[in-house]
Amino acid sequence: MPGYSTRTLLVHVGGHAFHLRVLSDLQQFSDPDGHGERLGISPAQWSLFGQLWPAGRLLAQAMATADVAGKRILEVGCGIGLASLVLQQRGAEIVASDIHPLAEPFLAYNSALNALDSVHYRQMDWDLPLETLGRFDMIIASDVLYERGHAALLAEVVGRHAHSVAEVVVSDPGRGNSAPFSRHLAAQGFSVTERRQALDGEPDVPRGRLLHYRRDDHAVGAPTP
Repeated sequence: MPGYSTRTLLVHVGGHAFHLRVLSDLQQFSDPDGHGERLGISPAQWSLFGQLWPAGRLLAQAMATADVAGKRILEVGCGIGLASLVLQQRGAEIVASDIHPLAEPFLAYNSALNALDSVHYRQMDWDLPLETLGRFDMIIASDVLYERGHAALLAEVVGRHAHSVAEVVVSDPGRGNSAPFSRHLAAQGFSVTERRQALDGEPDVPRGRLLHYRRDDHAVGAPTP
């Protein structure tokens, strides 16, 4: 027995139906060998990866129509990974990452549940460089700025893994930490556009903002190719 219970959701994104195995509720917890605790995941945080949050749906919607042709894409803090599944369904080159020890098996299960090849996955601790991961044309994330220090940490991930010409797309529910993140990325040469976003089928209920950062190879702060 895994020590937690799950349920299956049916979610429509970009005209396609996706089935997702998620945790039954926020009360689920199972860390028998202390793996999550050693990674710094508290019992209160443990179940957060296993839910489909509005920001995750917003990011998935954006990826359903984004220009991804020829781009190598990294999802940071993927959790259940709906955006990565959408990109996999579109045939994009996507790598999903998270620190949670169950993110990979849940993502593999959900790939199979939707008759997709398993999304390529790498476990990532934002504090630790992962040189073998390489660089990407697009880095995406949803609701990852929920602690003050995350702005600087995520900006460091971008600095290590974004090409000189790159995009960063973040769906943010408005926790108050996006401004310092934007300042960090501006120092790396990124400009930002922002728009309020609603979920498909709920046009009158904005669920957050979509922050779209772009950098060209002439920007101050861009890495040398």
